[in-house]
Amino acid sequence: MEFKVKILGSNAASFAYGRHHTSQAVYADGEVYLIDCGEGTQIRMQAEQVRPGKLHNIFISHLHGDHCLGLPGLLSSLHLSGRKAPLTIYGPAGLDEWLTTYWRISGAVLSYPVFFKVIEPQPLALIHEDARVRVYTLPLDHRLPTTGFVFEEKIRSFALLRHSLPVDVLPQELAALATGNNVYHPDGELKYDYHNHTTAPRPARRYAYCSDTRYNPALIHLLDGVNLLYHEATFGDDGNDRAALTFHSTARQAAQIALQANVGHLLIGHFSSRYEDPCPLLDQAREVFGHTDLALEGLTFEVPLPVKVPAI
Repeated sequence: MEFKVKILGSNAASFAYGRHHTSQAVYADGEVYLIDCGEGTQIRMQAEQVRPGKLHNIFISHLHGDHCLGLPGLLSSLHLSGRKAPLTIYGPAGLDEWLTTYWRISGAVLSYPVFFKVIEPQPLALIHEDARVRVYTLPLDHRLPTTGFVFEEKIRSFALLRHSLPVDVLPQELAALATGNNVYHPDGELKYDYHNHTTAPRPARRYAYCSDTRYNPALIHLLDGVNLLYHEATFGDDGNDRAALTFHSTARQAAQIALQANVGHLLIGHFSSRYEDPCPLLDQAREVFGHTDLALEGLTFEVPLPVKVPAI
């Protein structure tokens, strides 16, 4: 299954050096899931050819403007394009009040239904499930209630070993085997043991998104073995004190989380405007966790299959 992440925005609270506010598009088997929607997100979606018709779910981590101020414009543009399909927005309490107040004052009436689902920053609570993914929450440590997200692909079936089965095997028997069930004769005698005719599904891949947060060791066990982790890295080593004061993390701290959680690949972003060039932050993170990259705008990262990756 296609499972990848496109970076739409990579900067922190201030727009600087051509970097936009935080937003990402997760692709899963043709569907698009938007995480955060900072100012300018719809422009970035257009530039990166993110198809809004494939977007049915938006996940907002918290109510700081650099993570949600792009919503009114995006939702209005969807209306102007004649959208009819429903849209569900997952976010903290107050998000619905803010948006509906704007619509009421402006007299806007959207051409499509919008559903709001209030989320709490709880450890791995399931908030969304469809045919492609399950989405769970992560509790983050920020100045406002802030929720991270884990996207887990759904493994649909066992792989059939067709060469091990007779040509007259029935479709319903194949369906049973593909879901890990044995097939029996009417008298109860075993006909096909699924262990002999299938290969077990591989482990589901997981992508974890840790938005604004202070260094939080409580995340480590919740992120254990995640294939791809995005963790904010607002500051470098020169900003240790500032990071703690503003409830943010440094690049080195993000890498420490990745190392201790045994993740496969780390992305760092949400860069402060004090850094015109974020490459020194990448260097600092790689001193701790070698398989780290910058979450720069326009880049796309596959959620990798599990592999053993050396930390440094």
